[in-house]
Amino acid sequence: MLTEEQIQRYNRDGYLVVKNFITLDDCQKLKGAGDRIIDAWEPERDNPWLFSNVENKIHSSHQYLIDSSDKASCFPEDDAVNPETGKLNQDKRASVRRIGHNLHMLVPEFKRVTFSDNVKAVLHDLDFIQPAIRQSLLTFKQPFIGTKVSPHQDGTFVYNDPLKVVNILIGLEDATLGNSCVFFIPGSHSEPIRSRFIRNPDEKEFKEGKMFVTVGEDKKYDDAEFVPAEMKAGDCVLIHGQVVHKSDKNTSPISRQIYAITAIETHNSTYSKENWLQPVTPFPLVYDN
Repeated sequence: MLTEEQIQRYNRDGYLVVKNFITLDDCQKLKGAGDRIIDAWEPERDNPWLFSNVENKIHSSHQYLIDSSDKASCFPEDDAVNPETGKLNQDKRASVRRIGHNLHMLVPEFKRVTFSDNVKAVLHDLDFIQPAIRQSLLTFKQPFIGTKVSPHQDGTFVYNDPLKVVNILIGLEDATLGNSCVFFIPGSHSEPIRSRFIRNPDEKEFKEGKMFVTVGEDKKYDDAEFVPAEMKAGDCVLIHGQVVHKSDKNTSPISRQIYAITAIETHNSTYSKENWLQPVTPFPLVYDN
């Protein structure tokens, strides 16, 4: 799948855009599958804390995130809910920020792409011996309200020891400078993981609803260090677990859908029990599916 030159570029920069990773027909099928999930979503039933000033708002939102590990749960954009009316500002399909985190096992269209020959070939080329899928996300970057993603390393949110993580972002729509494509600091994967987003080890606080804490502190980065990674629908970008990347708020009228698959090495590598997402059942092994 990957040429030697592409592998060298990935190892040098910490990310790599791969052209024509899936077909445009597959892009449409995945988008259609996402629409079906959103159409079945009832925000006031599934995310009631967004529409009222309930005392347990933080607890409810944290529990919803934890419970999404084996579901296809909808998470709205930050600006999707009107705080004055307690209603969505627009149609449901234009309000969802992401759907996760188990699309790869629950939805046939996503499962087929996740365990495709191309995914297996890429992981093999990146020297994964026994990769497993830790999570999957469909992200939208909705027109005008697509939420900004601050500079971060994926290892902040998913950690194994030794660390070997790759995020495969598959473009279902074109990702350009105009609709907030992902930006990277080339070579920053040589830096250690500077912060960790983990389950709160304080049992009392956890039960009271403060389920997550961040340990460590991220660096401040100069915007001039970041390089855009534009891609067409059907392309993908491979993201090393330590490379620093970000995306700006989407203020354009064009969405930017991406299907993101997070793969971890399980061979001689231990998945951290501190990670916010813990498996309900063992993570599925890629080469066995």
